[in-house]
Amino acid sequence: MTATTHGRPRPLPGTEAAEHAPEAEILRRTLRRHAAGVVVVTVPGPAGFTATSFTSVSLEPPLVSFYLGRTASTAAAVRAADRFAVHVLGPQNAALARQFARSGIDRFAGVSWTAADDGLPVLDEAPAWLTARVTRRQAIGDHLLVVGQVDGGGGDEGATGLVHHAGAFAAAGTLRPGGGDGRG
Repeated sequence: MTATTHGRPRPLPGTEAAEHAPEAEILRRTLRRHAAGVVVVTVPGPAGFTATSFTSVSLEPPLVSFYLGRTASTAAAVRAADRFAVHVLGPQNAALARQFARSGIDRFAGVSWTAADDGLPVLDEAPAWLTARVTRRQAIGDHLLVVGQVDGGGGDEGATGLVHHAGAFAAAGTLRPGGGDGRG
């Protein structure tokens, strides 16, 4: 049994076609449709990685979080860090996002950054950034959740954000009032 969405058939939940796909694959396919902001997280070492799992947790106190695969090349550095920096990227930073997403390279090669007193790297070209002190780490599934209390930050409030959607980077934009993208 199928339903039609935008002219394409798709299996209905609970039907045979939906039940044959492993749940992890269903999750992957579905999340490709979810546009997410792109950041680079850095910790002393220096170490860093590109993430789309960054989110705010609370305003009082000011808490943010991100997830990292427990077997990621930067996982040991993240586990050892007392602080982290999150760099909110713009469309002009797509190459930087790709660089920090690659394994087996010096991700900081050719990147301009400034070290805080404790060695925390802050990337100079990020349109916005914040720093946080780790308040919690917890293994969840095959990932590590890291929560931190914001203790600094800065940036350009008018900057356009970089998003990741359907396997590619894109610029976040404002939709026209009342019309979305203009299609029916």
